[in-house]
Amino acid sequence: MSLLVTGSIGIDSVSTPHGDVAEVLGGSAVYFSWAAAAFCTVRLVGVVGEDFPSKFTKAFKHPRINPAGLEKRKGSKTFRWSGRYDATMNEATTTAVDLNVLAERAPAVPKAFADSKVVFLAATHPGLQMELLGQIKKPKLVISDTRDLWIRNYRDELIKSLKSIDGIVLNDAEARLLTGEVNLVKALAMIRKLVRKNGPQIVIVKKGEHGCLVAHGPDIFAMPAFPTHNVLDPTGAGDSFAGGLLGYLTGKGKFDVATFKQAVAAGTVMASFTIESFSLKGLQSAHKGKVAARLANFRKMLTKGL
Repeated sequence: MSLLVTGSIGIDSVSTPHGDVAEVLGGSAVYFSWAAAAFCTVRLVGVVGEDFPSKFTKAFKHPRINPAGLEKRKGSKTFRWSGRYDATMNEATTTAVDLNVLAERAPAVPKAFADSKVVFLAATHPGLQMELLGQIKKPKLVISDTRDLWIRNYRDELIKSLKSIDGIVLNDAEARLLTGEVNLVKALAMIRKLVRKNGPQIVIVKKGEHGCLVAHGPDIFAMPAFPTHNVLDPTGAGDSFAGGLLGYLTGKGKFDVATFKQAVAAGTVMASFTIESFSLKGLQSAHKGKVAARLANFRKMLTKGL
């Protein structure tokens, strides 16, 4: 089974209580791809400008990342983002953002990728997400992400787009903003009714250090975060979670609720690697044995004594 991700590829500058980095590789498609590659091959679709540093291209040479959908657009500039985290490390404050190439036309999905069966639409404009999805033939599972920007300014388009997908990933503040409901269990149920009715109706509400709340059809369950002492930079954690989740599902080739619970655990583990370092360093250090060991420890933590 094939997995495709389309999302941002950018240059980040990040400040946290534990340090600062400038001009490092970032973007939703990058974090997602590295996390997913722990479990399956991932097809990447994205666009950068002609100023994209050549030193960053090595990140796309992972044996399980197919970058045939990566476009380097002449005359354009790469997406750039700068952000700062406070002591809680729960959410970044954007200090500067230059959409650059992301404000232009969408990248084309290569014809060889059109048969992708699992698709992740990272948090871009809902109209752009639908444009990209329209280039895929008969996907079996489509999951999207969103941001408060799209909920506030393009609410009608976002809700319309949800009718074409099987599920959505969003954080607790976004879930409350979308539904107007403070109770997250109620918000989860409300959002589930917005996605495609003949699909698995998946909604994942991320709660940072408190894990996530998940709906898979009528089934609802919670998953804690993986406990780690070494939190340096949360940037990309949500995209790494989605990458681990969908990479695991793609590798297994099935989407039933039991497999989905295992996939949520896999996504949680991949996010835990990301937050332990800046940029991709945490994910790049997560070799196969290390991922398997951490996932086994997490499963043991969840089930011991029950």
